[in-house]
Amino acid sequence: MRLSPKEALQALTEAPLLELGRQADQMRQRLHCRGVVSFVVDRNINYTNICVNRCRFCAFWRPQGHAEGYVLSQEELYQKIQELLEQGGTQVLLQGGLNPALGLDFFLRMLKGIKKRFPQINVHGFSPPEVAFMARGAGLSLRETLLRLKDAGLGSIPGGGAEVLSERVRKLISPRKQSAAEWLQVMRIAHQVGLKSSATMMFGSLEGPQDILEHLQHIRALQDETGGFVAFIPWSFQPGNTALSGLRPATAARYLRILALSRLYLDNITNIQASWVTQGLEVAQVALRFGANDMGSTMLEENVVASAGVRFRARKEDIVRTIREAGFRAAQRDTFYNIIRYF
Repeated sequence: MRLSPKEALQALTEAPLLELGRQADQMRQRLHCRGVVSFVVDRNINYTNICVNRCRFCAFWRPQGHAEGYVLSQEELYQKIQELLEQGGTQVLLQGGLNPALGLDFFLRMLKGIKKRFPQINVHGFSPPEVAFMARGAGLSLRETLLRLKDAGLGSIPGGGAEVLSERVRKLISPRKQSAAEWLQVMRIAHQVGLKSSATMMFGSLEGPQDILEHLQHIRALQDETGGFVAFIPWSFQPGNTALSGLRPATAARYLRILALSRLYLDNITNIQASWVTQGLEVAQVALRFGANDMGSTMLEENVVASAGVRFRARKEDIVRTIREAGFRAAQRDTFYNIIRYF
């Protein structure tokens, strides 16, 4: 039977950590009985750092006209993708700030250019805030905007911009950002037009237990409706260099607790990712026994978390070794969790 919100809240606040982890691991075993842990070889390309949202939790954004502001040229973008291909990559994660100088046509040209030159690469791009910003700028509906992006070569959508889907928290940490309802609506329409996506949760800022449960309930309910989420990724807020730098980062124990609860509560999402980018490989390895079945990405490039001062790095060989040492078989996958090769 499904965990109720009341049961989940009790688990989050009162359950012994190891018992919660044991239950999550049992659920992982039921869903992934072959003992395989997967990962994708990709590159996170941030095409611009100029952003009007100015979120308090973000150290990456720069205002228009700032000396450190940038927009990648087409050739810079292509060079990064070529380097990814040379390392066996299959996916590019394409995200950036909300830059008023970039209209929908810019993104359509970007996608068409990528698919023409690199047809084998899946573009996992543009979080819901970016899609909504494009739609407003173009005077189009979300559906029409998503259809145009898909026709130009967009393959799937990342779960960025969710943070915590609680209006109370969003008003505190990202008051200029789209609402939780708007984030969910972009995802709903994306799923309806045939674009799969991931879902994320950034915890460890100003949320409480009820806010975390509200987030998980929104994700579970939308998945019941559309079935469009292929994975869920909880990750911990990194306060360095942000407007919330006085906060202490979430502990490894807190991360593992929320990961395990996510596995138990999101019974309709098959894949749960461990976040080695924010926690490091050692904690991510433990996460494989707390409900996670995927190590995410090799992240040939990562700028947003790094801007907060957290710079964990891992080669493909490091991820494979970490998986094996935890007692699992490692496998490279694509965006949609199709296995490409075993190690």
